[in-house]
Order: sequence, then C-alpha cells, then structure tokens
Amino acid sequence: MYKLVKPLFFTMNPEKAHHTVTGGLKTFSKVWGSKALLKAIYTVEDPKLEREVFGLKFKNPVGLAAGFDKNAEYIEDMAKFGFGFIEIGTVTPKPQPGNDKPRMFRLVTDEALINRMGFNNQGADVAAGRLKYLKNRDGVIIGGNIGKNKITPNEEAINDYIYCFHALYDYVDYFVVNVSSPNTPGLRDLQEKEPLKHILNTLQDLNNKKEKAKPILLKIAPDLTESQLDDIVEIVLETKIAGVIATNTTISRDGLKSDPTLVAEMGGISGRPLTKRATEVIRYLSIKSNKAFPIVGVGGIHSAADAIEKLDAGASLIQLYTGFIYEGPGLIRDICKKLIKNN
Repeated sequence: MYKLVKPLFFTMNPEKAHHTVTGGLKTFSKVWGSKALLKAIYTVEDPKLEREVFGLKFKNPVGLAAGFDKNAEYIEDMAKFGFGFIEIGTVTPKPQPGNDKPRMFRLVTDEALINRMGFNNQGADVAAGRLKYLKNRDGVIIGGNIGKNKITPNEEAINDYIYCFHALYDYVDYFVVNVSSPNTPGLRDLQEKEPLKHILNTLQDLNNKKEKAKPILLKIAPDLTESQLDDIVEIVLETKIAGVIATNTTISRDGLKSDPTLVAEMGGISGRPLTKRATEVIRYLSIKSNKAFPIVGVGGIHSAADAIEKLDAGASLIQLYTGFIYEGPGLIRDICKKLIKNN
C-alpha cells in the first residue's frame, strides 16, 4: 500500500509530506475499524520478540526515533504500526519555531534526509499535557527526548534539561538527553566531558530522589572520535545512567551521490549514509565497555538485515526514522518476522 502512495508524497516538500501523512493518519484513525485494520496488517506479536532492557519490558525491540512525533501527537496512531516503543521530542522548556524553512531535504539517490529543523516544538508542558490524557498506549513504551532552547546559553543549559525532566517525569517511561543534534548552535559542545558529566550527574541526582527512578539515556553523535567515545563510556559508567542511543545525524558528507546543491545544504544527514558508521559506533561502545550498559541502535536501518546487523553489533534495541520514511510501515513487520525466525 505504501509503495503506491510514496511517489506522490515524494513530490512534496519533505516537511509538508510529513504533515500530510500524519494528518491523514490522524483522520483515518477516526474511521471505525481503521486502527484494528492497521494493527492486523502491520503488527507482529510474539513472546520471542519481548525484551527487558534497563528495567523496562518492551513487547518488541523496534522503536520510532525522536523527531517524528515531536509533540506527542501521534502515539496512539503510530502504535498501530507495530512499534515496541515511541520516543517523543526533542522537547524544550519553551515552545520554539525552529530554523527557517525549507529545513528538510531528500537525497533520494542516497536514500537519505538532511534536516536542520532546530528543535521546533510546542514546549515540554504541551507534550506533558498530551501524554497525561493519552487514552491508549497499547503496551508501547514511551521515551522523552529532551534538549535546550536555542536562546539558552550553554552555561545555563542544565536548567532547561531540569525543567523538561520535571515536566515529563510522570508521563514517560525513560528519558533521552540530547546534546548531539547539529542544528542548535553550540549544542554539541555539551558533549565535551565536563559539561556532559554536569548535566547527567544533576539529572541522576534528581532522578534518585524520586520514588521510582526512570532510565536516563544519552544520545550521541556519529562524528565522535575514538577518544571521545572512550570518554562517553567513562561518563556513562561514572554517572550510572541507563545507556546510550547511537547515533544522531551526521555532519559528514562523505560518499554522497545526490545533487551537489542538495548535499551542500546545512544540517544533519540520516538514512543509508549513516548505516555503516552507526554500526561502527555501536560495536565500539559495546566492546570498549564490555557490554556494561544497553545501547539503542539507530541510523540507516532500511531493512531487516540492517536491523540484525545493529543488534549483532551490540544494540539491545533499535529505532527507525528515515528508513521508515523510505521503506514504509511494513519495515517494522519485516524486522519483527526476521527476529522471530532467527530466534
């Protein structure tokens, strides 16, 4: 079904196509029997798919990465495609419009996207309000990806992460600290050792004071050197956070074959060009840490084979975004079926 309508969506600006698809899905979901139909077509349920990771039970290891549902608007709708978990955000304390449009570009030849969205979102309180009144999670784990506002100086960034942590705490199952997006000026500087330890230690202190602490993960860039990845391992072990999401989008343009004018657009690249590097980072972290913490693998997963490769490299869970755009919702089903077969 998706392959029939995909050419139409790909004639649109990528951001407009996103809103067209999600709006259409929201409308379709109001039709009697539609959710049951989607679930019947796309959802695969089997005890062999279940995973327990950082204290949470996932019905399957395939998640929707942050960026698709920034404002917690589509959880019930996306759950019918068979995701085991959905990560909202990135959310910031205050609403912000993000960067000027156009800010998303398709590199069709490379099966990739460039985005420089800039954390466009309606703010942590709006997302929390939607999650509070969410009617049916359908067994789907929900993560909250949190960041800082563009206007917040780095030396005050910790206050933004604290705000988002408190706002979402009652409504998400785990948190992701995003310091790796290339689209907020200066944000990646927070990946340096000392500022990153300060953010994570502060959030962990707040977390440990709660009646029930929730897993906190760190999302890292694929562009880190081995020395920087060594620091990440040390920081995760020292701060005792739950794990790492590897990886965010890349600023590298190596090996791209698409129109040079598009390739030159500023922003982070996701999709096929990230497949190899994301797997390398996962494998390095897994080996270097001696599998001391869970890794969520994301980046360039366009097939069941890509998913298996990430899991074999050391990932406990995986996430989709650009592969979901290019391949359609059948990708989740294909991955789950392959995992059952391989079990």
